[in-house]
Amino acid sequence: MITTELVFVRHGQAQCNADGLVGGPRTCTGLTNLGYAQAEQAARRLATEHLKKPFDVIYTGPRIRLVQTGEIIAQTLQIPVHHDDRLDGPVHGDADGQPWEAVKTVADGGPHAHPDTPWANGSDTWNGFLERASRNLSQLIEENHGKRVVFAAHGETVITAHTLLLGIPIGSPSGFTHNHASITRWQHHRNRLGQTRWMLDRHNDTEHLSLLTPEPTP
Repeated sequence: MITTELVFVRHGQAQCNADGLVGGPRTCTGLTNLGYAQAEQAARRLATEHLKKPFDVIYTGPRIRLVQTGEIIAQTLQIPVHHDDRLDGPVHGDADGQPWEAVKTVADGGPHAHPDTPWANGSDTWNGFLERASRNLSQLIEENHGKRVVFAAHGETVITAHTLLLGIPIGSPSGFTHNHASITRWQHHRNRLGQTRWMLDRHNDTEHLSLLTPEPTP
């Protein structure tokens, strides 16, 4: 028996993604036209499920690309959307708005390369972000026990969910891919003996995007 279901939809392509910029709160200007189309396709796919087994609520973080993605899904499914700062992405500090290529060159790699070191002045560390994001996601899961929940999320939130629910140690060198507007699903199962566990039903599912123009490879 599935008691709780968590569906993570990574936001559609944002302008900062297309431009190769670090998309902190000062820089995020929202989705590109392709990003809108990606979010709409994800929403249509979820709508098919929603007719059979309704979702209860959508959560989205504060950055514009998440808000726009969440609102597209909420309007399609006709269910409430909650804006929650606990779903915010990493703090980028002085890297906000800078080209990722330049930031990675100065930091000798991306956030994961040196997980206990900030990648810019005033930024998170990668492990510090995961610890904070795991606490926040745990709270949201507890608050929504027994529901079907959609998260319009950063890719980092998908990684957080896997780290938390798979019990991966903070600081693990392994990672996960996460395409724009991809769907990732976690289900909380309880068997007839009352035993429970989280099970990953799918990760980075992009079947609904097959008819759209592919994004260029970085």
